Amino acid sequence: MIPLLLLVAASVAFGTFLILRPDTAIEVQRQFYEMINWKLEPVSIEKELRNTRIMGGFLMAVAWAALVYYIIGFIGR
Repeated sequence: MIPLLLLVAASVAFGTFLILRPDTAIEVQRQFYEMINWKLEPVSIEKELRNTRIMGGFLMAVAWAALVYYIIGFIGR
């Protein structure tokens, strides 16, 4: 149970980061790709920011759903 709770907590924290600071997340990704000799530039920064926020929300929703699924299964034993 503890590994699942840690995974949910990390996913919720990272999802919150993606929602609140999508510009920082995009910059970290851009710097990583520069380190491996790739140049990464979004065509539309507005769309990229929106999609990053959506991805953060989706990550949080999946994490909470996994926790609820586990709790329901645990109660049903």
